[in-house]
Amino acid sequence: MNIIEFESKDQLGKEAAAIIARTMTAKPDAVLGLATGGTPIETYKELIQLHQANQLSFKQTKTINLDEYAGLNPEHENSYMTYMKRHLFDHIDLPHDQYFLPNGNAAHLEKECLRYDQLIEDVGGIDLQLLGIGQNGHIGFNEPGTPFNSKTHVVQLDENTRQANARYFSSIDEVPTHAITMGIASILSSKKILLLASGKSKAKVIQYLEQAEIHPDFPASALKLHEDVTVLIDREAGSLR
Repeated sequence: MNIIEFESKDQLGKEAAAIIARTMTAKPDAVLGLATGGTPIETYKELIQLHQANQLSFKQTKTINLDEYAGLNPEHENSYMTYMKRHLFDHIDLPHDQYFLPNGNAAHLEKECLRYDQLIEDVGGIDLQLLGIGQNGHIGFNEPGTPFNSKTHVVQLDENTRQANARYFSSIDEVPTHAITMGIASILSSKKILLLASGKSKAKVIQYLEQAEIHPDFPASALKLHEDVTVLIDREAGSLR
């Protein structure tokens, strides 16, 4: 695990975008695993700028998102589909049939999980997986205690996770209680993993990520089992190292 610290969140975002761009240049039909939340926004802004400057095309790329809330229509203002369109998809030349998220509104969520695993296999696996990290160490929506051999599954969201996401909703009562997420085994099957963390609120979890033993109680520790993981942090997130 290679941890690189930057002075600012902006610098972190630029480097993350540069890594993604290099992956796409080397393999134009790369499969990118994408994440949502506050941290990747700067990265997506940089990718949009590269595209608008005619330095990057997504026409051959496919994207696979980590997760989606259960019970939200894809058009809901707080769905991750809406997030991805707002922050990336609507601003680049990625064809509509080449980006994928779990359908959290599916009639049979367990069948949707199986479909999503098959989709990942059908596209040839993920070349580069982008991750954030929760304050409890979750990656995707894999909460503490998630088995490392898990594939795409339905998860009941930890109360801390719901509280952290409540800022996007009118009240905590509107935050979904469940989600569909790629499992830890799904994440670890990616060829390369890029984890981003910024801000003082992530300082403790980054400190623990460096020091923790590999254990399901701290899901992100599973990344130590992967041979190609890069962690980009800003100065605040690295303040307790």
